[in-house]
Amino acid sequence: MTTADQGVRLQKVLAKAGIASRRAAEDLIVAGRVSVDGSVVRELGRRVDPDTAVIHVDGERIQVRDDLAYLAMNKPRGVHTTMSDEQGRPCVGDYVGDRGERLFHVGRLDADTEGLLLLTNDGDLAHKLMHPSFHVPKTYLAEVDGTVARGLGKRLRAGVRLEDGPVKVDEFRIKDTRPGRTLIEIVLHEGRKHIVRRLLAEVGHPVRKLVRTAVGEVYLGNTKPGRLRALTQAEIGSLYRAVGE
Repeated sequence: MTTADQGVRLQKVLAKAGIASRRAAEDLIVAGRVSVDGSVVRELGRRVDPDTAVIHVDGERIQVRDDLAYLAMNKPRGVHTTMSDEQGRPCVGDYVGDRGERLFHVGRLDADTEGLLLLTNDGDLAHKLMHPSFHVPKTYLAEVDGTVARGLGKRLRAGVRLEDGPVKVDEFRIKDTRPGRTLIEIVLHEGRKHIVRRLLAEVGHPVRKLVRTAVGEVYLGNTKPGRLRALTQAEIGSLYRAVGE
């Protein structure tokens, strides 16, 4: 059997991944909108190995392996970002222990921080998402003490020096103001421990409540605390794009 005869027909792989019906997938291939391992494929007889092929549709990578899982969790406050806890405290592992895959969390949220936490068994993607060299942005909503001065955003974008080095935000905006409190949104690609809390405390605005609302183009949305959902192909593709794949 030749290499061309091995594997699964490309249009079947695309249909199984939920990209389109098999007929619509054939149209995508004929139109030159699908590439495999960096080369555009136009022939309908092309077969691929779903476990090894790198497939892009309209320039966006799609995931076709059955054994890989990509989940978004709304981590509740008080839950520790570990898969098990020797002290018996609530942890992320409590929410995924009945799943068949061996999942791990992409980065961490401290126990007092709630919001979006990505879980996967795709170790290569997870490593890249966590590595600071890829500059994947994370978005947070922080309720802080006090009234925020007009120039704070400019100061945070310019950079603030902490005990373990400087940090600066990519974006800053005031979302709401209340007596003695302000709700702000911060986007940054830093991943150091307690970085948002330490940064805002340094500029005189201790955090009362902190929620991560996005990682790259994956958003928390209306996912309820303690609930998980599978990422869409578009969301998975956006994560690959964020790390240059």
